[in-house]
Amino acid sequence: MSKDSKTYLSIGVLSAAIFAFLFWLIYFKETATTSGDWVTYLPATNATLNAITAILLILGFQFIKNGQRSAHIKTMLTAVATSGLFLISYVLYHHYHGDTKFLAEGNIRYVYFFILISHILLSMVQVPLIFATLWFAFKQNFTKHKKFARWTFPIWLYVSVTGVLIYAFLKVFN
Repeated sequence: MSKDSKTYLSIGVLSAAIFAFLFWLIYFKETATTSGDWVTYLPATNATLNAITAILLILGFQFIKNGQRSAHIKTMLTAVATSGLFLISYVLYHHYHGDTKFLAEGNIRYVYFFILISHILLSMVQVPLIFATLWFAFKQNFTKHKKFARWTFPIWLYVSVTGVLIYAFLKVFN
């Protein structure tokens, strides 16, 4: 087995474990019986972290296009950190609150569910892409890093922006 094959297998196993955990958390785990008022702030926190991530992604893209490699690295690592904080906040929210239902009726439901389903599906693609992109940057294999980043950037940006939109839809229409 080649080094890249081992890397892809490891990334696939790690990504699958993350998704299996999140699936269990959202659809099978019973919500915690006690929580504080702080849990009500987590959806806004999640949307804020997604918005910050989107801004960082755009800045990181501009930095690398302008040859500012050091700024690109710092910005992209910060985007990874804000995405990681989002994941922690998301897990806490679902642990204490459970799933949030979309209550609005009419055509807006079709728009919301299109955004939600595409967000979920692309987030499943995004995770292993981010891992691979980071891995090849860390290994200084910039040819493969760039190849993965061409797919990772737009998907990660879409997932970040639609995360904010999902929050807004729930806030406005629920």
